[in-house]
Amino acid sequence: MLKFFAKIYLKLVGWSVDSELPEGVDKFVIIAAPHTSNWDFPITLAVAAMIDMKFFFVGKHTMFRPPVGGLFKKLGGIPVDRSKSRNFVDQIADAFAQADRMALGIAPEGTRSKRKYWKSGFYYIARAADVPIVLGYLDYKTRRGGLGPIIDSSQPVEVVMEQVREFYAGKEGRNHDQYTPPRLRVEDEAAEDAAEAPKAAAAKAEQSIEETA
Repeated sequence: MLKFFAKIYLKLVGWSVDSELPEGVDKFVIIAAPHTSNWDFPITLAVAAMIDMKFFFVGKHTMFRPPVGGLFKKLGGIPVDRSKSRNFVDQIADAFAQADRMALGIAPEGTRSKRKYWKSGFYYIARAADVPIVLGYLDYKTRRGGLGPIIDSSQPVEVVMEQVREFYAGKEGRNHDQYTPPRLRVEDEAAEDAAEAPKAAAAKAEQSIEETA
């Protein structure tokens, strides 16, 4: 029944789906991008229904209180209590461990406004849960949505992000001027550390020469 209504909804809004669930993969983290509009959520749920994917998403635990909390859970919501001592990544990794099947959608942009960096939670959750990353997309330019390549989350973050950037190049959000291009803060921090390393080594060498002179 849900798939029937999803098909009607996507037809009314002029969207199509061009992918299927990845074979042999029951648990994975989905990147949901670009994310620049509130309309992304209903379209994403409809696309998930069309490919028979049980779509999960994370929300603050207070969202799941009555009277609407039950609805959010039925839609695939996973409550997370950030006041607990165990961190966010561990709580989601536990949810993966307890599930037989789980496709967890995360919007790394974190907000519909333009930012400098994506949030890195999708990468660290996938690593902690030992599941792959699947590149999900809504391309308003072509009005097509679905799932793209599967990425091994055990790879170094810079390797993962190169694949992410390659896939999302050219895809557009509803309000594309608010789109945050795929880049993590940790990538720039690593580059800065690499740039400073030769200077630090040179300074250390110079100090050593002075001490022995």
